[in-house]
Amino acid sequence: MDYGGNARGILNLDAVLGASTSIDVVVMGTTDLAKELRVPPDSERLGLLNALSHCITVARAHCLDILDGVHLDFLNSTDFDSICAQGRRLGFDGKTLIHPCQIAEANRAFSPNAAAVNHAEKVLAAWQEAEREGKGMVVVDGRLVENLHLEEAKRLLELHTAISGR
Repeated sequence: MDYGGNARGILNLDAVLGASTSIDVVVMGTTDLAKELRVPPDSERLGLLNALSHCITVARAHCLDILDGVHLDFLNSTDFDSICAQGRRLGFDGKTLIHPCQIAEANRAFSPNAAAVNHAEKVLAAWQEAEREGKGMVVVDGRLVENLHLEEAKRLLELHTAISGR
């Protein structure tokens, strides 16, 4: 039995990603990782959450996108929907797929929805207006908006534009 391959990779991901400038994206091998960690398959993925969150943090530290692993029970759309929603909440940029029936739900889960696009547009417009007026503070929908919110709004709008153009 081979122990430590995937777990060691998770622990050393920072060094792995730092060793090359030619890496464009991190793809999680959740099936192999679950096997190695002896985590039974379920839609909550409790036994994987620590590793998933760690990998997302390391990928972001290297300014990389990261994709969630496949869902093998591809005919179980309820679990797939749940896992996609969880992946989005954890911070994944998308999901790797094994069957065409998963495409539409994955696209829905990881694409900016209309409310998010609308909010991002409001943030950008309010920020631009504040800059024109020489103001150093912006409030949108009763919440303070800082540079980090502006950058996220721009990223989301770029993603929306890219997806809409397909």
